Amino acid sequence: MNTRQILTLFATVLTAQANADNYQDMEPLTLDAPEMKAELVELPGQSSVRLDMEAPTSSTKMDFDFFKQKTNPGVKAYKFMDDMTFVGIPLFAAGWIIKGDKAMFRVNQEASKGGKKNTQLLTDFKTGIDDYTQFFGPAMVVGLKLGGYEGRSDWPRLLASAGMSYAIMAAFVNGIKHTAKEMRPDGSTANSWPSGHTATAFVGATLLHKEYGLTRSPWWSVAGYGVATATGVMRVLNNRHWISDVMSGAGIGILSTELGYGLCDLLFKGRGLLRNDLLLDNENPSFFSISMGVGLGGKDLEFESLGMKKNIKFRAATVVDAEGAYFFNKYVGVGGRLRVRAQSAKDFGDFAQYVAIEDFDAWKSLMPLYQENFPGDYVPATTESAIEENEMIFLDKVGYQDTESGYMNNAPVTDIYGIVKSDHITEFTGSVGVYFNIPLSSRFSLGTKALIGRSITQELDIDGHAEGNIKDISYTLNIDNRPGAKDASGDPSVTINNLQYPNNTGEKWSDDWEYLTIGAKSSTSFGTGISLTYRYKSNFSWRIFCDYDYTRKNFTAKYDPFHFMQKGVTSGASLLMDSALMLEEADGRGLEAREYDTRKHMNYVTLGLSFLVNL
Repeated sequence: MNTRQILTLFATVLTAQANADNYQDMEPLTLDAPEMKAELVELPGQSSVRLDMEAPTSSTKMDFDFFKQKTNPGVKAYKFMDDMTFVGIPLFAAGWIIKGDKAMFRVNQEASKGGKKNTQLLTDFKTGIDDYTQFFGPAMVVGLKLGGYEGRSDWPRLLASAGMSYAIMAAFVNGIKHTAKEMRPDGSTANSWPSGHTATAFVGATLLHKEYGLTRSPWWSVAGYGVATATGVMRVLNNRHWISDVMSGAGIGILSTELGYGLCDLLFKGRGLLRNDLLLDNENPSFFSISMGVGLGGKDLEFESLGMKKNIKFRAATVVDAEGAYFFNKYVGVGGRLRVRAQSAKDFGDFAQYVAIEDFDAWKSLMPLYQENFPGDYVPATTESAIEENEMIFLDKVGYQDTESGYMNNAPVTDIYGIVKSDHITEFTGSVGVYFNIPLSSRFSLGTKALIGRSITQELDIDGHAEGNIKDISYTLNIDNRPGAKDASGDPSVTINNLQYPNNTGEKWSDDWEYLTIGAKSSTSFGTGISLTYRYKSNFSWRIFCDYDYTRKNFTAKYDPFHFMQKGVTSGASLLMDSALMLEEADGRGLEAREYDTRKHMNYVTLGLSFLVNL
């Protein structure tokens, strides 16, 4: 170590020692605490941006104080009409506008026997779930309240608001039902419009929305309105209501609850309020929504095969959506949509002509053969009345059931009717794309989108049921295929001799089969639309929209009207029936099933209303 380094180290040690001696003479450091004074201060109304459904904790006390009024400090009182959105009015009006889009169709034999003329084909789809889901909203509100999970109101104010809402709804629904006297789709009663189940469900959903969706978490509102929408859809699928009934019922349910709460806000003022509304300090238009609408367009299908055309017509569609989008700023975002579109048959056209026994009996195809072999039994068919008389002579001989006169004489077909497994074509479409938003003010905005997706179709399905007496026919068939032995059409000469009337074998028969199925292959779907959004709360909005969707679908119809004849006669008689039908029917396929295909450009327009949670 050199001299310079030694001197530097020595100076450093002396300096440190001197500083240490200075700190020894310092006074201890003390902290003076300010004088604390307890005061009661009023806290501002709570504000929260939490979007989760927080459940009651173990420390939460059960609440059974049904008659004790409680008011929490700092909760803002509501003014009359504060929470009115009036969205129920366009929903009700939409249902009223489209309620003329219905048609009755008499096919089901059982309904005809009961004297219910002009009733629709009875559907085999039945569920009683909608009888219970209509009470989901109030059940959730009461359960959460009993568990001590505070909502908007105390018990007295909650019971008064709910009672007022249900009373207004009942007055609206029953008053309109008994005035309009709209027949239900199943032909049971004339009180279809509007739907009471749907109105009840939407009253409950709005109760849950106001008590817990607005004050605790918006996902309570999503759950309530989602179940209410499902209730309305089930009423349509159950063949108990038209789509117009459901839309008007939803509108009445929302409007009635808003009126009920508005009146109670006027009566109770600031008493009985426990929580303020949630506040979301975010102008980003990201959202999650559930929607219900009516679909227009694509309301008929025409199939053609071997020169034969078959047509089926559809009603306006029921459309339900779940949709969401994330926005990068106020104007542009990305998102997706799941859409269910159910379109029920309005008129089955030619596909239905063989389902009702009073309209057709396959044995009539044998009538020309009997007229040739027994000309003396028939009158000259020069007038319409003579033709009808010849038919009755023939049907009397083969044995025929007349549903009006009740006449039966060992009829080959004693009962035949259609059972609808599904009277609608349902499309499930999943789409993704770009969303655009144009702010008009702090509450209103315009929106549009460009989507691409995939569409899957669930088929329409009608089964047939027939029963009767097995018949046999005695005849001699001569085929002369010698050169020159041709008939007028150039085919080998065929002669039927010794033809006898159908003989009853004494055996019964019955048959259940797939009468008609109509479906489509999956396809690519393109969609766009325009919407107007009203942000009535910081975290809730209502949206009116008009969507356009396009897809090209390949539809297939499998049609088997004469399947039952394979069991209704012996094998020999079946061959004769098959030959007779091939000569009578233009497509020449006899008892065989028919298959039809068509490719169609489907242009769908959907008008509807969405409930949005602003994220």
